[in-house]
Amino acid sequence: MKWAFNPAVMRRLLNFWPPFLFPGIKVAVLSNDYRYCRVELKSRPWTRNINNTQFGGTMFAMTDPIYPLMLMGALGKEYLVWDKQADIDFIKPGKGKLTAEFWLSDDNVNGIKAATADGDKHFPQFIVHIKDDSGQIVAEVNRTVYVRKKVKYRS
Repeated sequence: MKWAFNPAVMRRLLNFWPPFLFPGIKVAVLSNDYRYCRVELKSRPWTRNINNTQFGGTMFAMTDPIYPLMLMGALGKEYLVWDKQADIDFIKPGKGKLTAEFWLSDDNVNGIKAATADGDKHFPQFIVHIKDDSGQIVAEVNRTVYVRKKVKYRS
């Protein structure tokens, strides 16, 4: 399954994944080193709520698998990575096209490797800002990820 972790292939697969395809969620950029990703949400009639703004569940969904996938790509096959917990703070109504950017720094990756070196579980947290076309934050998502070395790679 090594081909699936090619970032270009992964980006295309995500864009055809039904939970992203039908609501208009698009992975616009996924860097070759899995350290940066930009996800966009188009405004479609079926993703609007009764107030004619973006449905909150769709906004939440656009952040769902991204950090675990980025960490899988950045850390490699030695690690188990899952979404553990998330919450969203809706700051203002999301209108029009929305964008979320995801970043993994060297400090993030090295910190995770250090925290899991002895086989321990680690739960890094990441904040994602969902922004509208004018760059205003419409929601803040706090995602907690489970990371641990696979049994065969533990010391």
